Amino acid sequence: MKLDHIGIATRSIEKGTKIWQDLFGFPLLALREVESQKLKIAIFDAGGGVRIELLEPKGEDSPVAKFLERRGEGIHHLCFAVKGIEKVLETLQSKGIKLVDEVPKRGVSAKKIAFLHPSSTNGVLIELCEK
Repeated sequence: MKLDHIGIATRSIEKGTKIWQDLFGFPLLALREVESQKLKIAIFDAGGGVRIELLEPKGEDSPVAKFLERRGEGIHHLCFAVKGIEKVLETLQSKGIKLVDEVPKRGVSAKKIAFLHPSSTNGVLIELCEK
């Protein structure tokens, strides 16, 4: 398992780009939309194989819009790259970890993704991804 990216909820990708690209100098790798999650995503290279993903909701019913309403802008989740995501989920569940997604779904860049419930991970939403 290794850190893949940090997801940051934002109301404005444009404003966030000024911080991550202009201030810190992280190159913008891609701008994407994920219709199934009602998101616009800006992906920055933070070095060392780690990325910053800015998450801007595309509607009030987006999970990220609800997050912003409750908690405001900031870290939304940590994502760890794994091999054999289905087996990892099975193992974690057998150890008492509550899963948001029992079956992986397709995320950005056609990766398999699944989330672990923050109630099982010290209040941190954890995403697992497999390329």
